[in-house]
This record gives sequence, structure tokens and C-alpha cells, in this order.
Amino acid sequence: MPANSKYLNPSFWPRFSKITAAILGGYFVSVTFHLALASWFNRANVLITMAFSGFILWVALMIIAFLAKSGWKVWGVYILLSLLFCLFIYWGQTYNTAQ
Repeated sequence: MPANSKYLNPSFWPRFSKITAAILGGYFVSVTFHLALASWFNRANVLITMAFSGFILWVALMIIAFLAKSGWKVWGVYILLSLLFCLFIYWGQTYNTAQ
């Protein structure tokens, strides 16, 4: 049974934005989140844990990207989250090296 045509998106850019947000944006958020944790907690433990929890978080972010109506909004949220986590990384490295 073929898919209902009203649910298919014939345009290239919305499909492209969802796919890239799912793959690249989800990866950036997952990595920056774990690096932010590593800058505040024991780096070795967080990075070892990242091998498993990073993949699970990445897959969850992929699913969220495909469930959203607009891929560009997902990109915006993922970029903002990545920048927020980068700020936490900066604060963590600044605070923990000053001690």
C-alpha cells in the first residue's frame, strides 16, 4: 500500500533541512552536551560514558528532528542548544583551570 500523497513532501529543501538537522545538528548537540559535562565533572568518566549515552542522545535528537514540522526550526533550536553548551564548556574550563 503506497503512502498517502498528502503526507509526502515533494520539495527538496524541507526534506534536506530535516535530514541535515537530524544527522549533523543532533550530533553537534550530543557532543557539545557531553563536552560541557566533561568540563565540569571527571573528564575521563564522562568521555567513556559518552560512547554509549552520546549515541542514545543522538538517536533521540534524530527522532525529534523528523517529528517536527519544520526542519529550519529544528536547526535553530539545535544551534542555540549547541551554543549554550559551548558557553558552559567555556565557563567550566575557565572556572576549573583558575582553581
